[in-house]
Amino acid sequence: MRRRLFSALLGLILTLTVSAQLQLRTEAELTTSSGEYTPLWLQANRYGLSSLEKTNGYLRVALSRPAEADSLRQWRRGVCADVAAATGFTSKMVVQQLYGEIGWKKGLLTIGAKEQPMELRNQELSSGAQTLGINARPVPGVRIELEDYWDVPGLNHWLGFKGFIFYGKTTDDDWQVDFTHRQERYTEKTMLHTKAGYLRIGPDDKPLQLELGLEMGCQFAGTSYMKRVTKGILKNESGFMSYLHAFFPSSSEANETDYRNKEGNHVGSLLARVNYEGKAFGASIYVDHFFEDQSGLFFLDYDGYGTGEKWDKWEHFNWLVYDLCDMQIGLELRLKRCRWVQTVVAEYLTTKYQSGPVYHDHTRIMSDHVSGIDDNYNHFIFTGWQHWGQVMGNPLYRSPLYNGDGTIYVQNNRFTAWHFGISGTPFEGLHYRLLATWQHGLGTYKIPYADPRRNVSLLAEAAYVFPQHSKLKGWSVRGAVATDHGRLLGNNTGVQLTIGRQMNINFKKKKPAF
Repeated sequence: MRRRLFSALLGLILTLTVSAQLQLRTEAELTTSSGEYTPLWLQANRYGLSSLEKTNGYLRVALSRPAEADSLRQWRRGVCADVAAATGFTSKMVVQQLYGEIGWKKGLLTIGAKEQPMELRNQELSSGAQTLGINARPVPGVRIELEDYWDVPGLNHWLGFKGFIFYGKTTDDDWQVDFTHRQERYTEKTMLHTKAGYLRIGPDDKPLQLELGLEMGCQFAGTSYMKRVTKGILKNESGFMSYLHAFFPSSSEANETDYRNKEGNHVGSLLARVNYEGKAFGASIYVDHFFEDQSGLFFLDYDGYGTGEKWDKWEHFNWLVYDLCDMQIGLELRLKRCRWVQTVVAEYLTTKYQSGPVYHDHTRIMSDHVSGIDDNYNHFIFTGWQHWGQVMGNPLYRSPLYNGDGTIYVQNNRFTAWHFGISGTPFEGLHYRLLATWQHGLGTYKIPYADPRRNVSLLAEAAYVFPQHSKLKGWSVRGAVATDHGRLLGNNTGVQLTIGRQMNINFKKKKPAF
């Protein structure tokens, strides 16, 4: 495996060297903390290139040719090799990004592992997306997308569409074995499928726009090893049909008989965002509703089954309606004439409902079908919505990496939280951000906390990029201090220092002497 990875990395670097212009980025980071863990906002929403260990650091080197370099052309190409040597991490060598991509007009095909930004929210100040977040390491695979909104013809730019489809394979098999010691549930060779579609209503040159989105993800295939006491080994469906069932939720799990849940671990979010852009300021209001099944997606489920021999037949027109209770609501304010405070974000997140506290599948004796206890980010066959121990969505769901009992399980997925972020650029080259989060956790429906656990997490961060006319042009330095206080994450205080440099490398063909 390592030889293949090294060969692929070497081949990509050789490809990069024949490009006209490359970007070389180097970065060194050191984090030290008191308490049990690195504070939340020193390690969350960093694409998994982070650690919970009290003392950790890395040396990172990235060589790339971004596809944006061909922005004036119909055809675009880009490549990137981004690796880090780390200490205090889940692995000593991290291949953070390794990909090649080719684009035509607004379409783009990417092969490999690439950090993908969140949609419809602020990358720097938001607490994170609930489905397709930036909290875990990128998964290598194949992704085809419309990068920007494509205007539907004949509507005078009033309706645009963009989206993507991705299939890939997770890379944390060895970590799962080490973390669980084969005593708890873990998986191997799990595949990942994600897709999303977004609609824009309103032209770009109008002050008011509405954006709607649907994001979905699915973990499928591979082998699931259940707890040692159950001695269960489940071979999940593989081959072409498993890819099809991941795209169109259908079929059934490997260990099911009478009861038929959809194959794989399906999750998703319904998104909406209203944008206003004025001369002095801009503002956005957005909503993210997370769902684990159709009761959360459609807010209803069928409940008209018969009894006896007809226990699994639709006998009556009867539906159970679920409330719209769980959601993330955010407000983003952009001040265009104030350098000290340029962007303000406020978010409220509640996940306590999860379709209710009761789950009962219809039986031959009792026909009632109640689809509650959605258990966000967890699954009874797969290891939940995580990669390398970090949740792939919003980091306020307590990541399995915190667990000291070797279980790959999100132990706090029922909570309410308030989150605030402020950023600005008071002077040229100097940028700062402040984050503050308050959380009230209840655990899960299956394993609730005996008493609610509260937590406050704070971050103050400043970064300086040296100007182009200075001797240190291309260099940057970033410093941050953060703290956690409470029973959810413990009492942790830490500091972080990051030094980086970015430079362009030009390869020009020599002119012949004659």
